[in-house]
Amino acid sequence: MFVMELTYIAPVESVEEEMDAHLAWLDGYYASGVFLASGRKVPRDGGVILAAGVSRAEVEKIAAEDPFTVAGVCAYRITEFIATKTSSHLAELRETLPA
Repeated sequence: MFVMELTYIAPVESVEEEMDAHLAWLDGYYASGVFLASGRKVPRDGGVILAAGVSRAEVEKIAAEDPFTVAGVCAYRITEFIATKTSSHLAELRETLPA
């Protein structure tokens, strides 16, 4: 599983100009089952996306395709983790530690 942390590197007004395209991009990855949750950080200096079911190379490619990235208004920090505990709603995403 991955935590995709976005940090805005441009004024929020520039981010807002790309918001519709970014939301459409998000919707596509929700529809494919890759994105599990997302939202703005508080304070509003970026956002966070939880993603699963893809490799690190794939999640890096996905981040590079984000309209925010393409427009140069955000930078990504991607953290991979092994989700060994989850709520019952996410039980199918639980992972086991490698041997």
